[in-house]
Amino acid sequence: QVDVVEYGGGLVQAGGSLRLSCEASGSFVRISAAGWYRQAPGEQRELVAATANGVTTKLLDSVKGRFIITEDDANNMVSLQMNNLKPEDTAVYYCLIRGYAGRYHVEDDYWGQGIQVTVSS
Repeated sequence: QVDVVEYGGGLVQAGGSLRLSCEASGSFVRISAAGWYRQAPGEQRELVAATANGVTTKLLDSVKGRFIITEDDANNMVSLQMNNLKPEDTAVYYCLIRGYAGRYHVEDDYWGQGIQVTVSS
């Protein structure tokens, strides 16, 4: 069994910063790729940032220059540093970790529980 836990969300004023982190544990062995998604009320879930083998592979245009995704393979963690936050960044943020788990190291996708980020104006 694999557990993916997110932490670090909360309420912040516009212009502030937050750091989201996501950790895979249990029978999880190794990350192959990861991403952060967000979903605002009444909106579709969108991919904000993605990484593979420690390299950023996707960054939403509206967050370029403000958000940074990092991968810590030693600890099976992925983080999203969010700077200069704007009210339109308000959403529930979800972590997706793709990786190998279990006795036979089968690759699969694992989602975090979602964490609220609220940016006040």
